[in-house]
Amino acid sequence: MSRYFIALVATVVAPLAVIGPASAGPPSSSGRDKDLAALRELRERQDQAWERGDARAYAAVYTSDADLVTFNGDHMSTRAGIEEGMGYYFATYLQGTRLLQRDERIRFPELDLAIIVRTGCVLWPGETACTDEALSVNTNVAVKRQGRWLYTSFQNTRIRPLRPA
Repeated sequence: MSRYFIALVATVVAPLAVIGPASAGPPSSSGRDKDLAALRELRERQDQAWERGDARAYAAVYTSDADLVTFNGDHMSTRAGIEEGMGYYFATYLQGTRLLQRDERIRFPELDLAIIVRTGCVLWPGETACTDEALSVNTNVAVKRQGRWLYTSFQNTRIRPLRPA
């Protein structure tokens, strides 16, 4: 090999070995803390929009190409579709309700992807706790795009175990 080739490799490859790929290693705890805080704020915005019955603000926490599947199997596609569908629900069936989260588990399979599994319910006026009938488990898929977390998929299922507890 020529000295020129060896010098070229040393000046191009060696710095890359020190820097490493952008996604190398686990995220810093402060970075993960910021992501968790941003996801908490996203959930709070969603909960507040629900409580106000504000379909536009509720849909704003989703990506433009999102999917939302309700406990009864109603599938809403796109942010505009979510706004329209939730507008109908807020004006009729869900008027005066609010959300209650009982637990939440978050995992990050990728730096910009979060899978969130929550158990909770819709509280009707005067209620302070979930009833067995209203209890559901839902899965949210959140993506981080241009530094901002949004939901891109939501699936809600009422808890109706077939096996004895």
